[in-house]
Amino acid sequence: MATAAQSVSATPSSLSWLGEFLKHELSPYPGRTALVGRMVLAATVVMIICMVFRIPYAFQGAIYALIVSRESSQATLKSGVSILASTGIGALYLLASVWFVISIPTLHLLWVIVSFFLGFYAINTFTNFGASSTFAIMICVGVPLWDRQLSAETNVEDTLWLCLACAIGVVVTMAVEILFSRIKPGQDIVAGVTDRLATVENLLACFSNNSVDRPTQANVVRLATVGTSMLRRILQRSTYALNYAEQMGAVIALTGRLVDLAANLRSPAHLSVDDRAQIRLLAENVGSVRAALLAEGTPLLNAFHVAQGPVTQGGVPHAIPLVAEMEKTVQLMKEVFIGAQALSVFAPQPSSGDPSPPFLVRDAFTNVAHIHFALKGCLTAGLCYIIYNGVDWPGISTAVTTCFLTALSTVGSSRQKQVLRISGAVVGGFLIGMGSQIFILPYLDSIAGFTILFVVVTAFASWFMTSSPRLSYFGVQIAVAFCLIHLQSFAIEPSLAIARDRVVGILFGLIMMWFVFDQLWGASAVSDMKRAFLSAVRLLAQLAREPTSKDYKAAAERSYSLRNAINNNFDNMRASADAVLFEFGPSRQQDLALRSKFRQWQPQLRLLFIAEIALWKYRAGLPGFELPQTVGAAQRAFDDELARALEAIADRIEGHPSQVGLFEASLARLERAVNAYEGSEPRPVTAADRFQAFLSLHLRIENLASSLQKEIGNAV
Repeated sequence: MATAAQSVSATPSSLSWLGEFLKHELSPYPGRTALVGRMVLAATVVMIICMVFRIPYAFQGAIYALIVSRESSQATLKSGVSILASTGIGALYLLASVWFVISIPTLHLLWVIVSFFLGFYAINTFTNFGASSTFAIMICVGVPLWDRQLSAETNVEDTLWLCLACAIGVVVTMAVEILFSRIKPGQDIVAGVTDRLATVENLLACFSNNSVDRPTQANVVRLATVGTSMLRRILQRSTYALNYAEQMGAVIALTGRLVDLAANLRSPAHLSVDDRAQIRLLAENVGSVRAALLAEGTPLLNAFHVAQGPVTQGGVPHAIPLVAEMEKTVQLMKEVFIGAQALSVFAPQPSSGDPSPPFLVRDAFTNVAHIHFALKGCLTAGLCYIIYNGVDWPGISTAVTTCFLTALSTVGSSRQKQVLRISGAVVGGFLIGMGSQIFILPYLDSIAGFTILFVVVTAFASWFMTSSPRLSYFGVQIAVAFCLIHLQSFAIEPSLAIARDRVVGILFGLIMMWFVFDQLWGASAVSDMKRAFLSAVRLLAQLAREPTSKDYKAAAERSYSLRNAINNNFDNMRASADAVLFEFGPSRQQDLALRSKFRQWQPQLRLLFIAEIALWKYRAGLPGFELPQTVGAAQRAFDDELARALEAIADRIEGHPSQVGLFEASLARLERAVNAYEGSEPRPVTAADRFQAFLSLHLRIENLASSLQKEIGNAV
């Protein structure tokens, strides 16, 4: 399936492509101006407080305010306690551990390396993004403080000053979010999805009237180019309940697919009456989905109703073939809502609900990927630390800070992202940072003048930061470079040598990140995308066989761990798919075709995942979900067949011989077992409804798995 993004990227060497890409990425969208305003306000207040009261390390508080403010208001408020706690934990770790190594050089070096490892490990394992970023900042700035030949008292004071600067950034950011917060949780995500659905609905309405609205068409193409990566990032870093995150992840993926299809629609010169009626029905169905999302902000999304009957696969307009794919996508969105409704109607007792989000990801101590990431980050920062100390150039110690701040973005997902990092450092460091030091700051004699400059620069950087992840790190690097140059002291710095050293340190850190993450252990975005998809499929096969333990506590923990791992693979797969657009070479067209296939299959895989979660309650025999022995045995046979089918799909994608067969027979056996049990004795109405929902879930799974088998079998 072609997508607008692929069409746009078909001529990557053209400057017009770059211009169109920047135009779409930098165009205003609902809420962008308000978000940038909150970011600039928080960073400016932090800067003024630190400058007026002469609090060192103001750059950390300002950078923190810019990074955290880009997420949803509700997520920021809920994570405030964790962020403040991580600040205290970071300071306590530094002060408690350095006491044992301060006088022994060998142990001191070992302490530095271990501290770097812990910092990168926290980035990848803390569930709260603000907490992980704050702890990493405490490590990357606090550790080099203890290399100075100063008294221990001075180093302790500076460590506490660093803690205070970070805490100010936390408190100010939270205060700004409280001041401008919205009431409904998830509004940032829902607003982004409904805006895209409204645009698609308007375009379809125009086509149904045999008219073409150029601005609406251009808006759809813009949304297809921007993609849904910003929404996925907000969802990934939020503190929403696990069920809500899984459901909205599927909705976001399907919305992105619907926008891609709409961006490639071309209205023919004339449509028949039947064709227009079919498109009008599709537009109304899209509007029904949007209305369900907006209804009282309910996360269950149980208000989906088709206006004139169900979306059918028959009667598809021959003049616009992509309408059939759009109808299928809308139907899949309805399936998400139906699954959520089944969960709410047959909700188990509170003991089986989602647990409160843990401080660490559930596979923090079992997934070797976290160790690999921490080792690579530790190697990068450690090399920077050893080199700048070996050449006795402490002025470039900003390289270590840069390594940690770079790791807060998607490190290594695309080699082309290194261009954004280096170009952002050049623009923020040399052009804006040193340029303002030469041409602007000599004419400013008060903090008011510097505040105006600071607001302009942070607004410029924040506008880039609120783009999709394909461009946002350019803005992050501008802000980092500017703040590292101008917020290190309480007066205008007359020496260009200091600014030069800091910018060189930033570039040095970026080069080391590129060397370690992209050259030593790097992989193409296509490989990462394929690996994440295959991992999700195989983990789904494992989930189909759960629970394997009769102990509910152990079974539930295993289930949540698998769910987190599957969600992470979905997120990584989509992020790598976005990065494919920025990788060029002889295999580019083949890579884009593979990207299109994986993006087409993933929404169905997500729906299969949601249905499996619902079935887990029956497998575990939770109160209200108990099954008779005969039905339970038939269900286990169905689950085994599903797991084998998923493993066969993964083998087929990897190129291994596999026998991919359909499993209607196992579904038929399950239906016969349910019917035999229901016919043996009268059942209450509620029990009959429960068994009907039970069979509906299995039917949905069988349809999704069979569809995936056929599509992947034909494509591979």
